[in-house]
Amino acid sequence: MSDRSGPSLTFNSADPRASIHQATMQDRRTAAILARRRRRMQILLCQILCFVVLIGLWQWQTATGHVSAFLYGSPSGIFAALIATIRDGSVWTDLTATALETLAGFALGNIIGTTLGLSLWYSRFISQVLQPFILALGSIPIIALAPITIIWFGTGFASKVAMSTLSVVVVSIIIAYKGAMGVDPDQINLMLSLRASRQKIFRLIVIPASMTDIFAGLKLTVGFALVGAIVGEFMSSTNGLGHEIFKAGSLYAISAVFAELVVTVILALVLSSIVTRVERWLLPWRHDLS
Repeated sequence: MSDRSGPSLTFNSADPRASIHQATMQDRRTAAILARRRRRMQILLCQILCFVVLIGLWQWQTATGHVSAFLYGSPSGIFAALIATIRDGSVWTDLTATALETLAGFALGNIIGTTLGLSLWYSRFISQVLQPFILALGSIPIIALAPITIIWFGTGFASKVAMSTLSVVVVSIIIAYKGAMGVDPDQINLMLSLRASRQKIFRLIVIPASMTDIFAGLKLTVGFALVGAIVGEFMSSTNGLGHEIFKAGSLYAISAVFAELVVTVILALVLSSIVTRVERWLLPWRHDLS
């Protein structure tokens, strides 16, 4: 008689091993996630400790007279100046103005820069022709362009947006072009072997493969956009964080300068956090592997 239970016994005997393997892999993934969280918590605690020690030493030096609070400010004076701007409501007006200028310049600069950078992938000849012009524009200090933007766009909102855009666009072009040129050649050759058009390769291969570099550029250019807006407010403005920093500096109100800088840093962190969250939503796999 034939034993029909043989194959079923073999299949059932493999199930426990598969379950054990799956459980082991799950345990390893859980352990890796916990290790990453523990590492991030350790880094955060070290950062907080360094900040507290720095502020404590600064306050102690100014309180004992070893460091001049008039020239270098003090944490207590900065806190008092920050509370004063919050109470009179001026900080919200200035913060809103700078945030809008930064967001507009950030969006325009990255849209223009990313589009140009990716478009240069189509033609090596055009990219080589334009390369020195792009590098020349990037080598110009942004503050040197302020008089030109004021003449062209006036002293209002548009000139600040122009300064912010110019601060972003060159960096965005270079990063997007680098991402496009870094696409795996094997993927492109595979698409060519399937007789895919250059437009289809660009849409299906180049753009998705460049997204990691593009988002890295977005996080980098948040700071550039904010710097451009602040510089524009230095040169000509009646509101904004840059205007308040310049005004406080001209009055030697160092604590007020630092208070406005604190607000500027908070704005930069919020904008960077928004970009990071959008990246995690669009590219979740990148953070799963990190």
